[in-house]
Amino acid sequence: MSDVELPTDYHRRLPYGERVPADPVLGGPFFPFDGELKVVPLAEPVLPEPPRAGEPGGAPCPTCAEPERDAIWGDDQWLLKAGFEATGLPLVALLVPREHLRLDELPPELTTTLGPMIQRTAGAIRRIPGVARTHFSRWGDGSEHFHVWFLARPLGMMQMRGPMLAAWDDLLPRVPDEEFLANARTVAAALAETSGNPLGRAVA
Repeated sequence: MSDVELPTDYHRRLPYGERVPADPVLGGPFFPFDGELKVVPLAEPVLPEPPRAGEPGGAPCPTCAEPERDAIWGDDQWLLKAGFEATGLPLVALLVPREHLRLDELPPELTTTLGPMIQRTAGAIRRIPGVARTHFSRWGDGSEHFHVWFLARPLGMMQMRGPMLAAWDDLLPRVPDEEFLANARTVAAALAETSGNPLGRAVA
């Protein structure tokens, strides 16, 4: 154990340097791995935490550096980005505000549109042929600029339900570029029915 001062009882009782058992997830209905699985040893806390992109001392904010890069739709408040990396799901997208803000900094006029934007984006992604559900999540460890992830869960793929859908995205064959473009245009057009416009590669 290092000389790092652990801030809470929670931190002090964790088994640093040990491998915790994988039994709680092995054999679960949505777990994508079979056979022996070894969990990496639990690392000690890094304190203070390194700055995220967009924070003082961190890398520049990629969204602010090139606001409409990879954007497939936008209005005066929000951008939806997709295609920034190859995916194994029909679509993986990122909803970001145009202004550099953390979640706790969103002004009331933007906060009131966040719920409707999540609803609209989830519905637009379900318009993609062969998509049954839209999963969305917010982690926030990579960039200070607020962002929400959206993942398209393929129709009938019941073992992809739940939080491991993000892992399946990395495991499945990559979606061909032509198919991605068709899916992105479907989503952008659906969003534009209410507001905003298709952008970038989603412009038909």
